[in-house]
Amino acid sequence: MRILGVDPGLRATGYALLQGSSQGVHLLASGVIRTDDGVPLPARLRQIHAALGRVIAEGEPEALAVEDLFAAQRFPRTAIVMGHVRGVVCLAAAEQDVAVDALSPAAAKQAIAGFGGASKAQIQRSVRQVLHLGAPVDPHAADAAALALVALSRRGVPLVAVPREAAR
Repeated sequence: MRILGVDPGLRATGYALLQGSSQGVHLLASGVIRTDDGVPLPARLRQIHAALGRVIAEGEPEALAVEDLFAAQRFPRTAIVMGHVRGVVCLAAAEQDVAVDALSPAAAKQAIAGFGGASKAQIQRSVRQVLHLGAPVDPHAADAAALALVALSRRGVPLVAVPREAAR
């Protein structure tokens, strides 16, 4: 089973494609879709949508795991912008008939790092450890991988890394 995790953000949208089986998980691809601050919102959303559409088409995931919308009272504009980005993420998945799992940020952090208030650095370390990755992972891609790991775990896939040779 392939799950694409997506950490939506207007400046940086992280993604991670994981392959899961009864033996465990394997990272197939990860990256970050970046947009420039000086570009109007509609153009940035179009850029995220197009890039993510390509990732979905190439990776052929069975499901997409995305952070559920949350709002901090001190930053209401952030929730509105995130709603826009999350909308184009869901649209890109729907256009290719990919199911969407919405996961709360706290649930993903709790499942991966053992603490619902885990920092980005703690998520990075946990993802590297679970997937046995040697190199550091971009924080946005690590958050996306954490979402994909939780979605796979909820489908009964054990969260242990599969060696590259065995994953093929």
